[in-house]
Amino acid sequence: MEVQKIKISAVSYLNTLPFLYGIDNSEIKDQVSLSLDMPADCAKKLLSAEVDLGLVPVAILPQLKEYHIVSDFCIGAEGDVDSVALYSDVPLNEIDNIYLDYQSRTSVNLAKVLAKDYWKITPKWLAANVGFEDEIKGNTAGVIIGDRTFNLSKEFKYKYDLAGEWMKYTGLPFVFACWVSNVKLPTSFLNQFNKALKLGIDNVEEVVINYDEKSISKNQLKKYLSEHISYHFNKNKEKALTQFLLAIKQF
Repeated sequence: MEVQKIKISAVSYLNTLPFLYGIDNSEIKDQVSLSLDMPADCAKKLLSAEVDLGLVPVAILPQLKEYHIVSDFCIGAEGDVDSVALYSDVPLNEIDNIYLDYQSRTSVNLAKVLAKDYWKITPKWLAANVGFEDEIKGNTAGVIIGDRTFNLSKEFKYKYDLAGEWMKYTGLPFVFACWVSNVKLPTSFLNQFNKALKLGIDNVEEVVINYDEKSISKNQLKKYLSEHISYHFNKNKEKALTQFLLAIKQF
């Protein structure tokens, strides 16, 4: 009789590569059914119980009837994250409209918190569709996240890194995504899963060596994974997450 695999949805961005490496190089690989999705789709799958466990944008946590943050690791930043930013041709006080990336709820909510509570601006928020990056011009800015942001800085006069801005505002790191289950999973599995994730985080250099795509160079990738992404879900990040979830209740 075949043992039922635990269904997992993980973000299909470069910052997830260490986690995927750890899963792929551990015994847990045979116990899971893994899909790679945009953050918003990871969220949808966990909300609809299509998966048991997901690396999901933290903004969805209040929408889950039951949730468990199951790992010592997350996608976070302790300063500029480099891949989640507001891009603009004009400074903050001259922005009239902001397109909101359709790929993640957390970044969208973070932009709204910063605009209202820190930047003190009241732009018109615009829902973005595929290709919205081309509409960022004049007094219209846009929040863009993920791998598309690499090498974007040269195309716009202003870049406001959302994690860096959150750090200036709160003095805290930021948590973009956590490993969350919508049911209680066996302790034995969670222990193995956590070890698999740690294996990946401990072997970032090997992850970079195995990277063979062309979106960014190996040196860029190493710097991004080692210096911009902060993977450990520690007490400071727990505090930051609590503060963020409280802040987004206003929307």
